[in-house]
Amino acid sequence: MPGTPAVPPPSDIPTVALHHRDLGGSGGPPIVLLHGMLGSSRNWQTAGRELASGGRVFALDLRNHGLSPHVPSLSYAAMAADVLAWLDSQGLGPAELVGHSMGGKVAMLLACRHPERVGRLVVVDIAPKDYSWPAHRQEFAAMNELDLAGLKSRADAERRFEPRVPGWAMRKFLATNLERTPGGWRWQVNLPAITAALPELERNPLSAGDRFAGRSLFIAGGKSGYVLPGDKDLILRHFPAARIEVIADAGHNPHVETREAFVRAVASWA
Repeated sequence: MPGTPAVPPPSDIPTVALHHRDLGGSGGPPIVLLHGMLGSSRNWQTAGRELASGGRVFALDLRNHGLSPHVPSLSYAAMAADVLAWLDSQGLGPAELVGHSMGGKVAMLLACRHPERVGRLVVVDIAPKDYSWPAHRQEFAAMNELDLAGLKSRADAERRFEPRVPGWAMRKFLATNLERTPGGWRWQVNLPAITAALPELERNPLSAGDRFAGRSLFIAGGKSGYVLPGDKDLILRHFPAARIEVIADAGHNPHVETREAFVRAVASWA
């Protein structure tokens, strides 16, 4: 039937209890921040605190990332279910969802399937479409090839990534997922599960009939190739009330690279 969800509704999917950071603020609806692939709640700490003037801000670690549980399954339906369960566990009413990249796809899916739980949607540098980025394959290959037993430091890891990952900033970002334990270095993310799920994570989680009629803001980086001018009609098809704003100097991480402009864009739209 037209509009039938391509994935099971989040309520039918086993969930995990997500770790979160409370970044302060009060008044207004809660603001829930969702990170991108291989990121975590710590990516939102500075921008999140600056958004706290508009409401209580929470940054979540999605499953298999940060301090949230590691489980074999990883899908947009599962991540949306986890966020919905977290909202229930906190006793929160309609929230403002702000999702970057992979987290933006989670936010889009949750808004479309449970619009009553989303008062406002902010999607950061991602569109409701399929992606295929060869660079992702190289980055994951570099991480999976890394000999943790012989690793001396994160800087050592960055040097070893160089043959497959030419960008200095990306090498440093990948290395932030390493943590030192008494037994040596380990990946904080569930690398096998994320690697296996990569083809699905690149796909559009929305089905043709998915709609969210509420207020939506799509923020794109002008120097990023993730959201293109031709994506406008696709965005409006699923989010008819969407406003699209491009931050010219930003790449794929506007909330980090051009934080002041990003916070201003979100706050001015409140």
